[in-house]
Amino acid sequence: MSQSLVNAIRSQFNAAHLHWLEPTMRGVTPEQAHWQPPGGRVAPIGAQYAHHIVGIDFLFLGLVRQQAPLALSAFAGKTGFDRPYPAEGDWSEWARTVQIDLDALHQYAQAVYGALDEQLAQLSDDDLATTIDLSAIGLGHQPLGALLMNILVLNAAAHTGEISVVKGLQGLRGYPF
Repeated sequence: MSQSLVNAIRSQFNAAHLHWLEPTMRGVTPEQAHWQPPGGRVAPIGAQYAHHIVGIDFLFLGLVRQQAPLALSAFAGKTGFDRPYPAEGDWSEWARTVQIDLDALHQYAQAVYGALDEQLAQLSDDDLATTIDLSAIGLGHQPLGALLMNILVLNAAAHTGEISVVKGLQGLRGYPF
């Protein structure tokens, strides 16, 4: 059975979000979400989760699809973090100090997932070869397919793994299985 590349990418995002990231986040309390691992180099759970969602919202929905990011439109003031994500530079200070409302962030994440899937459904396989200028964030020029798979899907996997580890450091079960 043949599947288009766009549909395969949609399937990867669906699996990353609905079968890995969201179940790993399930049951995390506000205290656990804000806990700073020893050494201060790894971001707390809530900031990791927010970072991934903001990446999709601003990079794909905003930059690539040229829509107002949901954080600046339908979810302005309702993202679940107490101050805006830094537009440039190192996000580690923001990650260590941001206050996260997990319920609001979860609602924002669900809206971002829905908008992502809606926009992906409008793409053709040929669109994935379109070159995107990501020089502003230090990634040069990339084909859209590379941005989606090599940056955003892998970002979901990487942050889910980090969240799982930070849960483990707190004596919690990391992945839900």
